[in-house]
Amino acid sequence: MTFSRFSPEQRRTMIMDVAREKGRILVEDLVQQLSASSETIRRDLNQLAASGALRKFHGGACLPSLVDENPFSIRMSEQTAGKRAIARAAAKLFGNGETMFIDTGTTTLFLAEELSHLSNLSVVTNSSAIAATLSGHTNSVFLLGGLYQADAGETTGEATIEQISNFRAAHAVLTIGAIHARNGVMDFSLGEAQVARAMIEQADRLTIIGDHSKVGRGAFAKVCQLDVIDRFVTDVRPPAETMDALLAAGVEVIVAT
Repeated sequence: MTFSRFSPEQRRTMIMDVAREKGRILVEDLVQQLSASSETIRRDLNQLAASGALRKFHGGACLPSLVDENPFSIRMSEQTAGKRAIARAAAKLFGNGETMFIDTGTTTLFLAEELSHLSNLSVVTNSSAIAATLSGHTNSVFLLGGLYQADAGETTGEATIEQISNFRAAHAVLTIGAIHARNGVMDFSLGEAQVARAMIEQADRLTIIGDHSKVGRGAFAKVCQLDVIDRFVTDVRPPAETMDALLAAGVEVIVAT
């Protein structure tokens, strides 16, 4: 039997300190850090979750803010200037005849508006709004089916993932919930993260777009590590820690002006 050298109050304080630093915590890591049994750690997490301090998931817990995000309609009015600047800068990276995956997001919707003047695009997306924006002219737009999520007008789930595997594209252009020097790219929705990962697998290059409010924060669902990214387009130069981590991972950082 493993006995913790810390009192319950001390352990829970330390657990919250780790959660605030890393965003998400795993039972197996806490067992090592606190010299406690997994049963003891799970009891601590249950207590913290019951008080609302943490949100549990299988194998660990995270801060409540990591699984909460404003509705899509509200996010469309947040950081608008930065998102439009990012969309303009990102659109310059692509030309006529490109093949690309584009996932659902407010910034990718602004990007779709900027790309709409191009021709002969072949775009695969799970966003009905992006599909409508890019359809017409000589563009070919493939709207993925699946479980429909009305808030963001998107599809997710097993059917969506299966359909993604039928395509291959030169680019995946993805928006993000969060990007962190150590934890990489994350999203608030597990379903959206699964779609993003599937698109990355079927693309030759990955471009991540996200405004400065996403930098340095955490989110619930992992998308990828930094070294998977080819280009990161944002509106403000990232803080030193994140910038150094991106450059060390070989990521081209483009700051929209």
